[in-house]
Amino acid sequence: MQKILVSACLLGQPLRYDGRDYASGSDLNSDMLASWQDEGRIVSICPEVAGGLAVPRPPAEIQGGDGGAVLDGATVVMTAAGDDVSNSIVAGAKQALALCQQHGIAIAILVESSPSCGSHQIHDGSFSGAKVAGMGVTTALLRQHGILVFNQFQLAEVAALVRSR
Repeated sequence: MQKILVSACLLGQPLRYDGRDYASGSDLNSDMLASWQDEGRIVSICPEVAGGLAVPRPPAEIQGGDGGAVLDGATVVMTAAGDDVSNSIVAGAKQALALCQQHGIAIAILVESSPSCGSHQIHDGSFSGAKVAGMGVTTALLRQHGILVFNQFQLAEVAALVRSR
């Protein structure tokens, strides 16, 4: 059975930086996720918490570039207060990769816009709410290892892939 790595906040766990989950009050297709969970397909993680960050925690953004640049050491992930949380973000990404390798996971569903999990866009580093094209650190690391990463708005695409495998 094809397992899927999923951001824990998409499964209702209150692990986001603000202490909330993503599933509550969103347009997320939680029935599809619940079905996969019942089938035993889902392995969940919050890379930021896995890397040692607290809940709640200050918002953090990549400062120029994206997750690939953080992995290369070319930029950092900072909080608005100026704390560098890059090491924790990278450590969590490595734990997500280890889970994928341990469970033979080739597909991940991660939360869009996060400095860890964004797959198409991330915040621009100004803490203004502005977003730019790019990917988070976990997404970059997983993609470097051939894992397909989707966001919460692409569940239909994931369902089609799961059916075809």
